[in-house]
Amino acid sequence: MKGVRGMGRIWALGIALALTPVVAIGQGTGITLGSLQHDTSLPVEVTSDNLSVENEAGVAIFDGNVIVIQGAMRLAAGNIRVSYGETGDGGRTEISEMIASGGVTFANGSDAAEASDAVYSPEAGTLVMTGDVVLTQGPSVISGERLTVDLGAGTGVMEGRVRTIFQSQN
Repeated sequence: MKGVRGMGRIWALGIALALTPVVAIGQGTGITLGSLQHDTSLPVEVTSDNLSVENEAGVAIFDGNVIVIQGAMRLAAGNIRVSYGETGDGGRTEISEMIASGGVTFANGSDAAEASDAVYSPEAGTLVMTGDVVLTQGPSVISGERLTVDLGAGTGVMEGRVRTIFQSQN
């Protein structure tokens, strides 16, 4: 896995929630995430302060300032546990799942999100973020407890006391 050149932690949120009109939306709000549409077949690059590998379990644990890059998608977290699938002969294949924790920041295009934890499944093309999720789309903000993103379709669902702030772009 290659290092990231000059990439710092992604900080995408800087909106004063209390100063903007708020529209509350019920549970399970559907979201169009056009800039989150993503090709999950691209190579995955991971950098971190430390790496430990458990070959028999098919697990790699990246710890400390972890940054994952796949195409235009960026994921930053305190630590990430990567699980690899098995081949028929007992060997390891591509990444089957990445579990991120320790404060997660995700960005792709003009959309960005922060949460406590996230699970990225490249094969399924899904990203599930949980714990105080905040999604920014330009000047608009959506928050809730769980965001499920279908990266192939560029769509998502926010659940858990969803709060939305719409702000027009002038």
